[in-house]
Amino acid sequence: MDEGYIKFKAEWTQAPALPFDRLARLDHWRRKLYSLGLIGSYPGGIGYGNLSCRWDKPGQFAITGSATGNLPELDSRHYSLVTAVDLTQNRLWCQGPLVASSESMSHAVIYRECPQVMGVVHVHHLRLWEQLLHRVPTTDPSAAYGTPEMARSIIRLLQETNLPEQRIFVMEGHREGIFAFGKNLDDAGEVLLHHFHELT
Repeated sequence: MDEGYIKFKAEWTQAPALPFDRLARLDHWRRKLYSLGLIGSYPGGIGYGNLSCRWDKPGQFAITGSATGNLPELDSRHYSLVTAVDLTQNRLWCQGPLVASSESMSHAVIYRECPQVMGVVHVHHLRLWEQLLHRVPTTDPSAAYGTPEMARSIIRLLQETNLPEQRIFVMEGHREGIFAFGKNLDDAGEVLLHHFHELT
């Protein structure tokens, strides 16, 4: 499993931490999803799961930093600010104490394609993934996370399916991977938990 490895070219500038009071909803949902096992780490120590929210300028968003999934609690040192992306070159610019999450490209394409979206969550859960696979919009099986192929697959779902209304999709080529998004983080989290609590 290659979860946790950054596949895009990261142009990272080390910078002071973001103000933690502005990360309050991120922190709330991150704690909640961690407590449910939707964010965490595998036996080998590789972390999974990340979440983000839009920031001040167009194209900017704050996201959990790379390799933080295994941590029970985060503080402002564990977040990164994505300032720009180039999907065609698979490059991303970010700043903060940590480099941005390995899933940042998928977050970026959702924000780019959906101006109304203000929050995005990405989690792992095998049973939920199996239950939702092809029952909600599902990415191409050949598309790996963090690649231009995945970005194109997400764009296709947003343009050709009812994903903008469902606000949740499964990554077929990224076992256990699920994304949800919404008008804010509460909306995104509640979309995810609606399906999670329906597990049979």
